[in-house]
Amino acid sequence: MRSLLYNIAFYLIVPAYLVFGAPLLLASRRTVVRGIYGGISRSLLWWLRVIVGLETDARGLENLRKGPVIVAVKHQSTWDVFALTPYFDEPAMILKSELMSIPFLGWFATKMDMIPVKRGKGRVAIKQLVESARKSVEQGREIFIFPEGNRREPGAEPRYKRGIVAMYKELGIPVVPVALNSGLYWRRRQFKRHPGKVIVEFLPAIEPGLNDEEFMAALQGAIEPATNRLIAEALAGPNPPPTPKDYVARV
Repeated sequence: MRSLLYNIAFYLIVPAYLVFGAPLLLASRRTVVRGIYGGISRSLLWWLRVIVGLETDARGLENLRKGPVIVAVKHQSTWDVFALTPYFDEPAMILKSELMSIPFLGWFATKMDMIPVKRGKGRVAIKQLVESARKSVEQGREIFIFPEGNRREPGAEPRYKRGIVAMYKELGIPVVPVALNSGLYWRRRQFKRHPGKVIVEFLPAIEPGLNDEEFMAALQGAIEPATNRLIAEALAGPNPPPTPKDYVARV
């Protein structure tokens, strides 16, 4: 019942912000990012806490950087798309280009200078990604990217893509890795939302200057062990979420 109520709230809140907030399309980009994107995030998190009983425990906030930075987030859940916004000033998120054509959603994404990427276009898409991200750097913004592209189940074998490597190499700014265990509480393609506490951990930044192989090793070496530790912590807690059917513990 709580999952049903929250899903109803979710699909009412997002369109309401986009439709009734349409006049803000005439405002500044920063106003729209903080008012619409930030407003949706805060509302969804509040109702998630009130209806479902799912809270957030943010760790490693001292590792966050001001100004241009790449935020590389482990992607397990829809939760990841909106829940981290309150910790940043004016984030620019990398998203599927198909979303840009959706009325209201696409209009706001364009106004906020979000970064579309065309999947399956290989090097052309990566080149366009870097060029768009460079604009966000010039604006002094944080760039959100999910290095694996798609959501991955907790415990699944990691599948990092090359886009994050190109961005790191070409943009020359720090990368802040982010580990989390959101997929235990809000699993992909499932209806239920589970009470508890999602743990998100901002890890020490990876500074510019590494070669491709060194950077990828550093990124995965930061995110994966921390994510596995957070998953294990949640499953061993006093009120653990359900263990995913095909979960494989990784160390």
